[in-house]
Amino acid sequence: MERREFLAGAVAAAATPALAAIPATEGDFGQAAALSMATTAFRRMDGSTPSRYLAEAVLAHLRLVQTVAAAVADHEQRRRLAAVGSEAASLAGWLSWDMDDHGSARTWYGSAIKAARRAGNDLLTAYQVGSLAQLEADVGNAAPALNLTRSARRQLGADAPAIAEAWLATVEALAYAAAGEQRLCDRALMRSRATAEQIAVEEPPPWPWVFTFNESKVAACRLACGARLGLPKWVFGTYDDTAPPGSSAHAKQQALRQLDLASGHMAAGRLEAGYVLATQAVEAGLRYRSGRVVERARVFRRAYSSTTPPKIVRDFDDRLHGVYL
Repeated sequence: MERREFLAGAVAAAATPALAAIPATEGDFGQAAALSMATTAFRRMDGSTPSRYLAEAVLAHLRLVQTVAAAVADHEQRRRLAAVGSEAASLAGWLSWDMDDHGSARTWYGSAIKAARRAGNDLLTAYQVGSLAQLEADVGNAAPALNLTRSARRQLGADAPAIAEAWLATVEALAYAAAGEQRLCDRALMRSRATAEQIAVEEPPPWPWVFTFNESKVAACRLACGARLGLPKWVFGTYDDTAPPGSSAHAKQQALRQLDLASGHMAAGRLEAGYVLATQAVEAGLRYRSGRVVERARVFRRAYSSTTPPKIVRDFDDRLHGVYL
């Protein structure tokens, strides 16, 4: 696999997968379908728009969904609107996460889970529970992340689609990485890879799993886990990552991947290469006002200590000093 293609997969794996519009019944051009399309439009703007700018519009949209749902008497339509509300609340959670507002992100993901349950959609409920698990794993809360992953699996039941199992296994791997459990992390990654091989022979995945999941996504997760575990071999593998990552449609996720690669360089003793990448990531984080990127950069900086840091580290400190998003 070419390095550029691999890094593109890494970026895609890190992002919460975009939920597609709720499948409409034949001839259904009603409120639920229209509102779901609006949510999808907002989500597509996330990669290149500061979350702070989108959040106000998304919350207004969510209030509209809730208002419309409250006025509907038909049971089936209320269920469809509940699913739309779950999708919108999940997006609000994702934007809060990017703003490094974890309290609000948990609140909105909780709302997404409740709405999915009102919709009576087990797959959607499992997806939202897994998304909350992904948040907890990302911020280092391994135990809650693992508990939520198990809850999502119970929600899926015995006949879970392969794509759901493969995705949840990567979330589980990130949780084990947060706990410092290399062996269990590797086992989860192997399970995800084995399950991903079954996806090609299945029918098209059910909503909300309407995104590509393949070996490159598993490799991307291994990169992220390797950064957290301090394992350069996992971060780089057989790829030449001495140069900065290529461009991506999702600039904020690209910055997070750069910080993972920077951590790999640091673990390998390549301080200058690590700080070059980390500095580029910070610039992107500031450009798009991503609190998540900036806080991840601070975590990266705290991992290195020296009484006489070199100029590239001092410049990095100056760039981060006094930044509040």
